[in-house]
Amino acid sequence: MLDLIIKNGACYIDKELKDQDIAIKNGKIIKIGKTEEESKEIFDAKGLMVLPGCIDTQTHFREPGSTDTEDLNSGSRAAIVGGITSVFEMPNTNPPTSNKKEFQRKLDLAKNRMYCNYAFYFGATADNAKELAELKNLEGCCGIKLFAGSSTGNLLVADEKDIETVFQNSSKVVAVHSEDEEILNMNKKLIKDGDVHSHPIWRSEECAISSTRRIVRIAERYKKKAHILHVTTKQEIDFLSQHKGNITFEITPQHLTIYAPDCYDKLGTYAQMNPPLRDKSHYDRLWYGVKNNLNDTIGSDHAPHLKNNKEKKYPNSPSGMPGVQTLIPVMLNHVNDGKLTLEQLINSVCENPVKIFGIKDKGFIKEGFDADFTIVDMNKKIQIKNENIESKCGWSPFNGFEFKGTPVSTIINGHIKMRDGKILGDPEGTPLEFN
Repeated sequence: MLDLIIKNGACYIDKELKDQDIAIKNGKIIKIGKTEEESKEIFDAKGLMVLPGCIDTQTHFREPGSTDTEDLNSGSRAAIVGGITSVFEMPNTNPPTSNKKEFQRKLDLAKNRMYCNYAFYFGATADNAKELAELKNLEGCCGIKLFAGSSTGNLLVADEKDIETVFQNSSKVVAVHSEDEEILNMNKKLIKDGDVHSHPIWRSEECAISSTRRIVRIAERYKKKAHILHVTTKQEIDFLSQHKGNITFEITPQHLTIYAPDCYDKLGTYAQMNPPLRDKSHYDRLWYGVKNNLNDTIGSDHAPHLKNNKEKKYPNSPSGMPGVQTLIPVMLNHVNDGKLTLEQLINSVCENPVKIFGIKDKGFIKEGFDADFTIVDMNKKIQIKNENIESKCGWSPFNGFEFKGTPVSTIINGHIKMRDGKILGDPEGTPLEFN
């Protein structure tokens, strides 16, 4: 007897929507095509699209250290309500995830507490090169995170020699927060106290492109993979389009949806993030990148902070905003608006993460692959409301926005974990495996 059959949906298989049944047993897709076998459960997906399980490759769930803001359980709840079946989580916790002991601690904290599947980045520091060389087969490790500018504790690696050492010793993809620390420090004098509109002036275009040029130069010199996170400038789009192959990059939904100065006028410090939301000329170029398949991934950079902290006077307000729950609705709305195709979205949140990071048995609806699905209603309209945000922070930059297209069910390892916004059962997420 089968565990689950998904029937009557338009299934995204081999880059086409096909009317197929999907038969599931022991967490795996065992048959695609009409099936008459008996099953413990049948999911009727009539009128819905059945997509491969969507993967958010950049989240901050704040555990250990800031569990009043978020933790692995609450962050994973937000993920599955938003149709995300797997997350990559960042190392800038307290203490940071920058040695094997802390990495194991995070795996232990995640076990039986996370609803979605998960993997963790190992944080690069100026002095943990030996450990970076030994990560190839580390369970649950998706890659190395390098903060080239703007980080906490010992995770800032700003010196060029230290950055070189990280790439020299990397045995995984190096995902980079790319801002130039020297330029950031020089530009501090441009900060206008109490005026968040000065945020993109302090964290300037030059600050971003200078760092990205350096990262690409070093990565190419050592023939290593670099993944540039949250690209925000037109200069980077044009530069990175000339350096494909081992160099890949991400854009966030917020940089594709809101822009300066409007975002700062309306949201104030709630719109503050690093690298910043910039003006429409950058927004337009980011969209040019998406439409022409220049970007590789779309990740949320889910970085929640409590309201009382976000409302502090700029620049004492922290940078970052939640996004794991809204990534898919925001981007499905853009698909409905004709700004990108469904195929381009699936490439960015399913197929490319698998290809870049070497995730096993995810990202595609194929026999033998894991039974992870994001089931969406492309015609359903929703309004994002702060009170419906699962993250502990309790707010969204998209509060009040209406979107057309939303996840209505999230299936993880063959188990229905979210249906119509309701979380079902216990947290049973497992660590992702890598080739």
